Order: sequence, then structure tokens, then C-alpha cells
Amino acid sequence: MDPMQRFRKECTAFFDQLSPEGRSSLVFGDGQSDRPVLMLIGEAPGEQETLQGRPFVGKAGKNLTAFLEVVGLDRQDLYVSNVVKVRPTKRSASGGIVNRPPNREEKLLFTPWLMREIAIVRPDGLVTLGNVALQAFMEETVGNVHGKWQRTVVSPPEGEAFTLPLFPLYHPASVIYNRSLADIYQADLIALRDSLTAGLNLKNDT
Repeated sequence: MDPMQRFRKECTAFFDQLSPEGRSSLVFGDGQSDRPVLMLIGEAPGEQETLQGRPFVGKAGKNLTAFLEVVGLDRQDLYVSNVVKVRPTKRSASGGIVNRPPNREEKLLFTPWLMREIAIVRPDGLVTLGNVALQAFMEETVGNVHGKWQRTVVSPPEGEAFTLPLFPLYHPASVIYNRSLADIYQADLIALRDSLTAGLNLKNDT
């Protein structure tokens, strides 16, 4: 069993024990899992991701496609995942099931698994979407550090900690709710593209 298969098996067993139904609907990462150029990290799967068992599909998939078009990469060049790997939900005012942001307990439970996942994938660099993803690594807000390479420590529960460059982006959904962020988000994507096109050595530079 390779490390990623073992990771998925152990993660599933852990969260199945915590699930009231005895079975958790985990959505694992997807893509190039062996030293990709970038690992893209969102906050949590939504309805379509849970139904299809794959991150960044449906509306999130459209956002990913737009990201890839600007940055000049193919999905096969990336590994995409989320901090929380189950869909956080709540009841809407009309009684339906809708998405909600992950709560503190969910983030605390899943972050060590994310760190272990990163240690297996070993990307050249990380790209976070929104504050939930960013704050798995540092106590900062996207508004303060977006669009510039940072340096972060990845601390898996087992094994040695290591550093990786990290590029924070606003969450694409936030641009929909706050149109004033659209130009900023686009400029950040272009800055990311230019740094990659320039041959930035992500392993050594920030």
C-alpha cells in the first residue's frame, strides 16, 4: 500500500468512528500527488464535491478552470484538496441543507491530516483560497498577505517539519459577494502566473 492509499484508509477509519452514521462522506484530494508544481487548498467540499467524491467540481470546478486559464497550468499539473474533507452544512431559513464555513472543531480535527497529506504530496508550493485555508498555516488574514509569496512551516503529526512557499489568494466565492475584490483577485492571479513563468525556484525563494 503506497503512502497516499494508507493516508486515505487511516483518515477514513478515524472519521468513520466520529460519524453518527458510522460512515463519513470524505472528499479526498485529487490530481498530481507526486511533487506537483502547486498544491491548491480550499476550505471544504460542497454539495457537488460530496456527490462526486472529488474536490473542485461543480461551481468550484468552474472557479478552478478560471484559475488555471489565468495561471497557465493544466489540472494535471496540480494537486487540489481542502482543509476540511467533509461538507459542513446547516439548515437554511427555508429548511433546506446549505453549505456553511467549517467551525473551529472541524478545522482542528482536519488540519493534522492536511499536514500529513502535504508531506506525502510534497508540492513545490502551496496556494490557499480564503482565510480558512490560509489560517491552517499562519495567524494572518488574506487581506494582509494576499498576492505575495510567504514562507510557512508544514508540521505533520509524524516525521519532521519542513518549510514551503505559500501564495495566499482570496476565495473565489468572496469575489462574487464583494465585487470590489475582483480586480485584486485577478491581479494576484497574474502575479502568481508571472512568478511561475519567470522560473521562480519555489523551493528556495519566496
